[in-house]
Amino acid sequence: MEENILDCVIVGSGPSGFTAAIYAARADLKPVLYTGLEPGGQLTTTTEVDNFPGYPDGITGPEMMMDLQKQAERFETKVHYELITKAEFAKEVGGVHKLWAGKTEILAKSVIISTGATAKYLGLDDEKKYMGGGVSACATCDGFFYKGKDVVVVGAGDTAAEEATYLSKLCNKVTVLVRKDYMRASKAMIHRVNNTKNIEVLFNHELIGIEGENSLVERAVTINNQTKEETKIDVHGIFIAIGHKPNTDIFKGQIDLDDNGYIITKSDTCLTNLPGVFAAGDVQDHIYRQAITAAGSGCMAAMDAEKYLGELE
Repeated sequence: MEENILDCVIVGSGPSGFTAAIYAARADLKPVLYTGLEPGGQLTTTTEVDNFPGYPDGITGPEMMMDLQKQAERFETKVHYELITKAEFAKEVGGVHKLWAGKTEILAKSVIISTGATAKYLGLDDEKKYMGGGVSACATCDGFFYKGKDVVVVGAGDTAAEEATYLSKLCNKVTVLVRKDYMRASKAMIHRVNNTKNIEVLFNHELIGIEGENSLVERAVTINNQTKEETKIDVHGIFIAIGHKPNTDIFKGQIDLDDNGYIITKSDTCLTNLPGVFAAGDVQDHIYRQAITAAGSGCMAAMDAEKYLGELE
């Protein structure tokens, strides 16, 4: 039985998962990583990554994830292209955690959860069609590509307000589409939006379509849900800012989550409320949500896991 218990299992394969694997492998923890349904995570939907250090000419999201995977495998990380579907975590120090990939049971002394978060979209077919060609869910990731251009932000909460004010510094004009007749954002954020000259808020407006050529966005098709009048807005970028959903459903009831489903980690660490279970990346970070911060927390999680395993010996 003992020889079948792994030292370290990593669940998820974005920047946090692969960085955790690199550090865990170099610490001789012999990590085994399960990619999940989307190997490489959210970055695989990003065409250009220009803000990750070490790539002076930029790199595509998928290429960068392949680089990280190769580096993890160079130190003998075992990568399985499978989805973890169930988890039963031990509650005592030194306990054995159980995970399942389908019907396969996996036993581990430590688990690093790096399952990320999924950006919420409206569900329009056009969103998929123009993904990477003008449709984005991250202004800090992609805003630079729309310097001096007109863009649309869809959303009414703090995320939308933050994206709009960030984009206003780069873009010619930012149009915010708000479904209701008010914004849900905090008063401070609404005040900031209202005091930014090149932001226009259209209340009772919804995005119903996207038009363009050669997979590049050229127009946002909107409807006023009160008057039913349709309008086309000439834009190059459409930012969907209606929030993210952390991929934590299979851990509910075992790990402490906040009101939005993000894993709660102890201050300045990647420790969860369960011994030997750690969380890294967007699954526990709803503030920064960047590849570089995810990678940094992956490093932290691996070091926390190494320390935990070392204290068991």
